[in-house]
Amino acid sequence: MNRRPLAVALVHHPVVDRRGDLVTTAVTNLDVHDIARTARTYGVDRFYLVTPVQDQLTLIQRILDHWRQGHGADYNPHRGDALSLVRVSTSLQEALTDWGEAIGETPLPLLTGAQRQDGLSYEECRELTKTRPLMLVLGTGWGLAPSLFERDWPVLAPIRGNSDYNHLPVRAAAAIMLDRLLAPDEK
Repeated sequence: MNRRPLAVALVHHPVVDRRGDLVTTAVTNLDVHDIARTARTYGVDRFYLVTPVQDQLTLIQRILDHWRQGHGADYNPHRGDALSLVRVSTSLQEALTDWGEAIGETPLPLLTGAQRQDGLSYEECRELTKTRPLMLVLGTGWGLAPSLFERDWPVLAPIRGNSDYNHLPVRAAAAIMLDRLLAPDEK
């Protein structure tokens, strides 16, 4: 599949909690590793971790240093390869600016939300990947803050399972979305 540059952003702020309150969620080691590995598998160009919390930024840097240049780099070079995609940002706007500078044009954010009732189909978004550089924006907690959906950015249709339960871990949702968007067409 021929496509334009694609980044993924995992947003820890601004997101909401189960009550709908605006919060900042904690970075988890599993999300860092698993989404980076999935992104690398599907040929994503960059993976942003977005948090304004300095202690969380320090934690992310320690994880990355361990696997990219510390003992982990020797122990498991594949992990370091996947984590080479990771960049840290204190805001979504900072990530978008950095990604735009890296590719030399303005990327289009593509928002996600499990509770959404609207959104572009995966087929429409696969076509969009051929014409525009994108940033797939994933939320932690109970999803991206409503203010992000007020920006007129396109939204990807939510993943629907076979039941009324719809609360996938973000790393599983990321894997499903990237597969639906980027997997080669089967012949």
